Amino acid sequence: MGTVQKDVLIAYLPSAEDLKILYKNKWYRIPADIKIVPKMVKNGTIKLIAFYQPRSFEKDAFSVRYYGRVQKIEIKKRKYLFPKEPINEKSENKYYKIRIDKLYRLPQSIKSLRHRRILFITTTFDRFNHADEINDLFYESPLEEILWKQFKQGKFYAERQFLETIKDNNFILDFAVFCKERNINVECDGDKYHTKKQDVKKDKKRDNLLESVGWSVLRYTTYDLTQNINGTVRQVKDTINKYGGIENPFDSSKNHYFPKDFDEDTLF
Repeated sequence: MGTVQKDVLIAYLPSAEDLKILYKNKWYRIPADIKIVPKMVKNGTIKLIAFYQPRSFEKDAFSVRYYGRVQKIEIKKRKYLFPKEPINEKSENKYYKIRIDKLYRLPQSIKSLRHRRILFITTTFDRFNHADEINDLFYESPLEEILWKQFKQGKFYAERQFLETIKDNNFILDFAVFCKERNINVECDGDKYHTKKQDVKKDKKRDNLLESVGWSVLRYTTYDLTQNINGTVRQVKDTINKYGGIENPFDSSKNHYFPKDFDEDTLF
C-alpha cells in the first residue's frame, strides 16, 4: 500500500472551556511530560488538528466536530498559558502549545458508534475527509486494512485500536468485537515481528491476561490475511455466532448472527 503520510491528529477535547479557548485564543495544549505525546507533535510534522468531544458536550458528544490548521508549536509553562490563574503546583508544568489559524466546523461530525474513550488518533487528510465513523480514521498496517475492509463490508461493527486495561496493563487491541456472551480480540500478526521468540512469549502473556477477563483471542498471519482471507472471515463469523452474535451499536437490544450457508466468493 506504500508509505502513508499521517499528519492529522485527532485529540481529546476535555471541556467546553477548552473549546472556548480554541475559539477565542486559537490554541490547544498537550502535557509535555506524558509518554503518549504523538510523534507528529514532537517533530512538528502535524498539519491539522481535530477534536474528539466527550459526554459533557451532549449533542456533539463522542464525535469529531471541530478542527483547525496548525500554524505553530511551542513548549510553554502553564503559568504563561494561563496568566490569570493563581500560582499553584501545576504552574511550572510544561505543555505543547499548538496554535491554529482558526476553528472550523465539519458539515457532518465523525461519530463514535460505541461512545468510546479516545485520547489521540493519528491519521491522514484523506481519511479525515472521508471517514463515516471514528474507526475509519485509523491506519496502523496494510494487514489491518485488509481485514477492516472485510469487516466494513460484512457489518462486523468492530472497534479498531481499542484500549483494554487489565491489572494496570494497557493493551491496544487491533480489533475488538463485542458479542453477547464473550468479546473477541482479533489480531493481525505481521510475520517479521510475531515470529521472534521474545515476541511470541509476550503475545502469549498478553493473550492469557485477556482470556482471564473474558476475551477470546484470534490471531491471523500475513498468509491468513492475504492468501486465505475468506477462510479467516468465515472463522471470525463462526466465533461471533458461537458467542451469541455481535452487538449492534445502532440497536443495543439486538445481536446479529451470520448465516451458515452462503457462498463467500459472492460477498467478498
